[in-house]
Amino acid sequence: MKHFKKFFSYLVALTMVLSLAAFTGTKVNAQTGNYSIKLTNGGKTAHTFTIYQVFTGDVANDGSLSNIKWGNGIKEEDKSTLGDAATKAETLAKSETKDADARAFAESLQGHVNVTNGTTQTVAAGGEETVSLTEAGYYLIQDQIKNDGKSNQDGQKEGATTLYMLKVVGRDTEANAKLDVPSVYKKVKDVNDSVANSTTEWQDSADYDIGDTIPYQLTGTLPSNYDKYDTYSYKFTDEMSAGLTYVNNSVKVYKKFGNTVSPIDSKEYTAKWKNQILTVEFSNLKNVTSNAADQIIVEYNATLNEHAVVGSKGNPNEVYLTYSNNPNAGGTGQTGYTPKDKNIVFTYKTVVNKVDQDEQPLAGAGFTLQKKVKKDDGTFGYQDVKKIEAGENTTSFTFEGLDDGDYQLIESTTPAGYNTIAPIEFKIEATHDETADDPKLLTLTGNKADGSTFLKTITEKKDNKDVPTGELTASVKNQKGSTLPSTGGMGTTLLYVAGGILVACAAAYVVMSRKHSTNK
Repeated sequence: MKHFKKFFSYLVALTMVLSLAAFTGTKVNAQTGNYSIKLTNGGKTAHTFTIYQVFTGDVANDGSLSNIKWGNGIKEEDKSTLGDAATKAETLAKSETKDADARAFAESLQGHVNVTNGTTQTVAAGGEETVSLTEAGYYLIQDQIKNDGKSNQDGQKEGATTLYMLKVVGRDTEANAKLDVPSVYKKVKDVNDSVANSTTEWQDSADYDIGDTIPYQLTGTLPSNYDKYDTYSYKFTDEMSAGLTYVNNSVKVYKKFGNTVSPIDSKEYTAKWKNQILTVEFSNLKNVTSNAADQIIVEYNATLNEHAVVGSKGNPNEVYLTYSNNPNAGGTGQTGYTPKDKNIVFTYKTVVNKVDQDEQPLAGAGFTLQKKVKKDDGTFGYQDVKKIEAGENTTSFTFEGLDDGDYQLIESTTPAGYNTIAPIEFKIEATHDETADDPKLLTLTGNKADGSTFLKTITEKKDNKDVPTGELTASVKNQKGSTLPSTGGMGTTLLYVAGGILVACAAAYVVMSRKHSTNK
């Protein structure tokens, strides 16, 4: 009796060690009466737990167990194969590697449990349920396959499975399931090309010109029970819209602890780009880090291409993690996935309509749009964005794929008979959600350098609010040139009159000269 009491003090300590990963808060009351265990699910999805009695015996007031025998949760025909229950318990109690041996013992029982004698209880996400048991004893608690949680396109579910647990159950025992999972976030930096040192921190939205290179960052965390896995698969899946093109070989991967960032050798992961999807996969993240507090960071570049969506719909992309979620059997085989995290890149459109002084469409003009950018010498100046040549019937000019910044519109071809307009300097300014699950375009304006409105903002009604569509428009007016005198008009008459006067004066001069000569 004394021997088994001593054993059980070790066994209680053993179960407490195991509880660090998934179940904590055990309290045993050895009073007589009904026994129960309260299961609390700290996970994000519903879980089904099955409880099997592994050992039975007599529970004393001090929590020790004596007269140990195999419980009814073990198949009757397997008990002899497993050996003497008391001997098995004593061996576990004397183990110098209690945590590892207890895990191995729990794993070894999986094929020997008597499923007809298991007590099953489903616990909702964030909920708790109390299970009544007829006997005190040493129980195995299995987390079965999850029966809730949305699936992604691969049929994977969010959530995780806890370790198999061994618990001593007296009256009113509590078990709190801590089902921790990793998380993932995607961010982008924004920059105004017309302003020095304007690059933002990592955020959820940005705007760029078509053709620009965009920096992205993915950040993944690890679960608090990461140390309970022998191996750990970990894969980023980044789904890009058609307007984004991955820049080959731009992936860089780091691990971050606190403020310390260290590069990860490319041989530790595989980066692939196919069908608008970028994946960065670790077959075993344990080769990279053993610290659950580490973050895994992926940075890469993409180009906003000619297929980019112009306007408020923008060019989104989403990322999710696929990760090991079952620490039993070393962590191999079973995986879960995180909810997707989204960010978006906007680009805009400007439409210039050419009209005459009567506000009527006027053909024959051509325009060049320029943007103020940093030049090679470090100064800022205007650079051509797009030139649209004059067309016989062209009266409307569209410039798509524009970022915020300072611009200049030049009339590079003037309609015949009209005065060339002076270059128009204006600024495109936009605001959008910088921290949001689904970022939106909030404001968009196009004002002249003096602050007056040049471009009208096109909006649509959403939720009783005027929301910008991502399009700006303006009418540019030309004035006719001055009409000079033409042949057959007053100008000719004036010339004739002036010529007649000169002729008359000449004749008078000749007559007077002859008369003067005769008088001599």
